[in-house]
Amino acid sequence: MASATVENVVNYQQEIVRPLANFSPSLWGDLFTSVPIDNQVVEFYAQEIESLKEKVRRMIVSNNNNMAEKLNLIDSIERLGVSYHFESEIEEQISNLYNARCRFESDDLHTVALYFRLLRQHGIFLKFMESDGKFKNSLRGDAKGLLSLYEAANLRTRGEGILDEALTFATAHLESIAPHLRSPLKEQVAHALEQCLQRGIPRVEARRYISVYEEYESKNDSLLRLAKMNFNLLQMLHRKELCELSRWWKELDLVSKLSYARDRVVECYFWTLGVYFEPQYSRARIILAKTIAMISVIDDTYDSYGTVDELEILQMQWDIKEADRLPDYMKICYRVLLDLYDQYEQELRQQGRSFAVHYAKETMKEIVRSYNIEAKWFIEGYMPPFADYMTNGFITSTYYLLAATSFIGINSVTKETFDWLMGKPKIQVANVTICRIVDDVATYEIEKKRGQSATGIECYMKDYGVSEEEAMEEFKNIAENAWKDINEECVKEKSVSMEVLKRVVNLSRLIDVVYKHNQDGYTHPEKVLKPLITGLLVDSFNV
Repeated sequence: MASATVENVVNYQQEIVRPLANFSPSLWGDLFTSVPIDNQVVEFYAQEIESLKEKVRRMIVSNNNNMAEKLNLIDSIERLGVSYHFESEIEEQISNLYNARCRFESDDLHTVALYFRLLRQHGIFLKFMESDGKFKNSLRGDAKGLLSLYEAANLRTRGEGILDEALTFATAHLESIAPHLRSPLKEQVAHALEQCLQRGIPRVEARRYISVYEEYESKNDSLLRLAKMNFNLLQMLHRKELCELSRWWKELDLVSKLSYARDRVVECYFWTLGVYFEPQYSRARIILAKTIAMISVIDDTYDSYGTVDELEILQMQWDIKEADRLPDYMKICYRVLLDLYDQYEQELRQQGRSFAVHYAKETMKEIVRSYNIEAKWFIEGYMPPFADYMTNGFITSTYYLLAATSFIGINSVTKETFDWLMGKPKIQVANVTICRIVDDVATYEIEKKRGQSATGIECYMKDYGVSEEEAMEEFKNIAENAWKDINEECVKEKSVSMEVLKRVVNLSRLIDVVYKHNQDGYTHPEKVLKPLITGLLVDSFNV
């Protein structure tokens, strides 16, 4: 615990003890504040990529491939992170495969599982099952087929018993045969068991798969070269964006002015790469990263510094005059936040989309009010009913705010799309559920040590009279069912485009990765995020 000096406190003459968390400093220093870009290299990459894209495009539309070859080509293109170049061509080929499904008679498990994952059809695995509902024992040694079955089964929805059985079957046998496989399939199976494709961050998965694909004898050299060059070119853009963001952060100097808060601007930018890595979302990433950085500071203000009286004052009225009532340290945060949204509004007004900022502001106001409720619970030692905790916790998860903010920079998102999001559709409820539940499990031990009684786990244990272990298991089940809801809505939701749905899904994927194995990878990025950030923003491919 640490004390604040008198001049930093409003209307207090005595020393105030604050619940400081003592966060570790940034891992990155000034690494990204200056990133030289060679324009000649950029031009070379751009020209070479255009040539390679034409070669790959011809492969996609070629009629010389059989169904299995076509499926594997599309799968490789998507896994390598270059499918955004060929969206219309891939959609046409998928449509053709769908229309030909009545002639689909393959007995190759890998092809059938891959077909299912790309087309998302129900009941297609029945031919591989015995009459007792179990998968045939003869499939146990088919590593490639089991891997595709495993990935396909992770797209299951509620009530799909066949796919539940498929996941159990594939997982058990992959774990059994993995040590005996040869590279690169051995590494691919090991990674899939650690991180299934459906819940992985697309940019991270592409980075890893490029190295795996290179080891396969069946690789296509043109596609591999395209993937490497495209990765490197995008990395140059991402470094440039992070440089802009890092300079903004350094100029604000919040690290010294608000030293109690986490210094995680690089990790904030990584979060945006998880939501969208493609070049057309450049401004969207900057907007989202700045918002994440500021909500992180506000979160730490409520969790790790502010007193109950100070926090009561910080209600988002969105009026600069209100800043005069705040303690000095809060004035800094409040003014930066208001300036930030003014900048968003000015920028979007030029595009005729200033309406988007209204939705982001409303979710920001909502989250501050809910942070205040949590702070009161903590200070008063109050443990709310689990239902009340979850209602408030959905908001403080930040995922209502981040989903709305992620839409701001997408030019195709209309007012109707924001209204859809604010109506809390099923996929968004599942998204915030995953964030809340997984975060609660990952941070439970730390919060318990800090004396936090109003945690999700504690509230659930009290309401349902269960043990800590039983509560943890139920939270895992809640998260699994939320993923099933996301899978279902990606197929059934027709109110908005897939471009919009992908942002919501990607937010959930970030939670699965960053909080893997009950670790808070954002607060403690050394083990989880550092290697991922290095892979995406520091190391490039040799071409």
